[in-house]
Amino acid sequence: MFGERLRELRKSKTKLTMKEFGRIFNLAESTISGYETGSRKPDMETIQRFADYFEVSIDYMIGRSDEIGNKEYTPENENLFYFDLEGLSEEDKQEIEKYIELLKLRAKQFNDDSKKNN
Repeated sequence: MFGERLRELRKSKTKLTMKEFGRIFNLAESTISGYETGSRKPDMETIQRFADYFEVSIDYMIGRSDEIGNKEYTPENENLFYFDLEGLSEEDKQEIEKYIELLKLRAKQFNDDSKKNN
């Protein structure tokens, strides 16, 4: 699903070739091609960079959500992530967000594996 979403976003939002798109991220055309065909898997940081670039959520990039928006608000999650972030730099806050996304990805993979084994 990630590869399909990446190809779709690259073509529809940027109209860039794989080579041009790869240049933006300092990645080879063959790497972008591998991501799009599914023969290569990007790390979480790369997925985050692509999601930020396209202004979509990581969940959308990996196919866990069809909501294209970057931030999804629901009353249930309003207080879920209420932290005292005073004193943290923007970089620290971004790292926390990345870690949360990584945990969500791990949970999804675990749940998918559990479903396959049942």
